[in-house]
Amino acid sequence: MDLQNKFEQQGNRLFRNRGWLPILILVPGALIFWREQVHGTFISENHTYLMLYEMICLFVGLAGLFVRAYTVGHAHPGTSGRNTDKQSADTINTTGIYSVVRHPLYLGNFLMWLGVALLTENVWFIVTFCLLFCIYYERIMFAEEQFLKKKFKDVFLRWADQTPAFFPRFGQFVKPDRPFDLMKAMKAEKNGLLALFTVFFAFDFSGAAIRGDHHRNYVLMIGFIVSAVFYLIMKYLKHKTNRKRVRS
Repeated sequence: MDLQNKFEQQGNRLFRNRGWLPILILVPGALIFWREQVHGTFISENHTYLMLYEMICLFVGLAGLFVRAYTVGHAHPGTSGRNTDKQSADTINTTGIYSVVRHPLYLGNFLMWLGVALLTENVWFIVTFCLLFCIYYERIMFAEEQFLKKKFKDVFLRWADQTPAFFPRFGQFVKPDRPFDLMKAMKAEKNGLLALFTVFFAFDFSGAAIRGDHHRNYVLMIGFIVSAVFYLIMKYLKHKTNRKRVRS
């Protein structure tokens, strides 16, 4: 099998199983984080520095979530979804954030999980995460672009020729051709919001327990509670909407 087809097959396989990536980050990341807390670090030994550092990490993670929400909110129907079965797209998004980067959802994913990786305070783990993310998603992006090239041909080639794959080129931003759909964005990213605050709160709580520190980051605690309530509200609204559709 030639390399192009091999890479495409690998990318489609990774695409279907990309939901496992957070686990591959969280398990070793948590173990390294707990080890660092046992031995103590420059940051963890000072409560003020620790709070500030956690807020920087949270900002990075929320920036990724914002990128995802902005992308989904402006995307055309039938694109930028969470499907795990196979590649699909009814059209190509070329305006808004898609005018500055071809894979904004994966850029958002990177920033979200980079925020978590930074929590470990371990430089080698952070560097390893960045390298593994590149290797993992390179194949997925290759497979997606092969699908788009076959389906949309010259339209895709013209867009890809002037739009970078992963690192945004903000100077060529084009206003989105669709209004922002807030409800669509909230429905799509409720899981990510809850997951982000759950991980941050769990790291902060467990780290304090290991250090014997009675201080808590109440921003993370409140964020966890609010995101959990928001998640339950969105799930309820979705369930209520589905029941109405069944009755009608």
